[in-house]
Amino acid sequence: RLGLERADTAEKALTVIVDLLEKYGQGGNCMESHMAFTYYNSFLIADRKEAWVLETSGKYWAAEKVEGGIRNISNQLSITTKIDREHPQLKEYAKSKGWWDGEKEFDFAATYSYVNTARMTTSTGRYCEGYKLLNKHKGSITSEIMMEILRDKESGINMEGGFMTTGSMVSVLPQQPHLPCIHYFTSTPDPAR
Repeated sequence: RLGLERADTAEKALTVIVDLLEKYGQGGNCMESHMAFTYYNSFLIADRKEAWVLETSGKYWAAEKVEGGIRNISNQLSITTKIDREHPQLKEYAKSKGWWDGEKEFDFAATYSYVNTARMTTSTGRYCEGYKLLNKHKGSITSEIMMEILRDKESGINMEGGFMTTGSMVSVLPQQPHLPCIHYFTSTPDPAR
């Protein structure tokens, strides 16, 4: 939200978020129950002209500029070797911890995935299912199709149970500046309603 408030482009919003991350860190329980469960965040950041994926691990982060096609995120790191921006000490920190030898190609997801304070063990399936649903409609994705995908319970996109999906958003960002941007938000925690 602070990125939206303080920036007028996707890349500037990325800068706002990583500056705040480096200064203040992140954390806190992601459940209202007494169970302590935290994980680090991922973001899809887009404007009319460009889009970025930002993924974090503590104060460390990597960002990938989306060059076309489809891209999704889901409770796991997905940026591998295509890193367009990164925390200045991302690789050195990994090397100092023994997570990366400094020789082989640096892979953010492979290096930092096991560092998180907690991670969802089923997220790989959810991430892959989301990619399949997006790929099925590649080239003809409308706001209605995105809403259907975000409502999909079978794939795990719309989670139920202890880890529930608590809202979804679909944005239409036309490249033509004279057309308005449209943002849809769920009115209830469950996107299926």
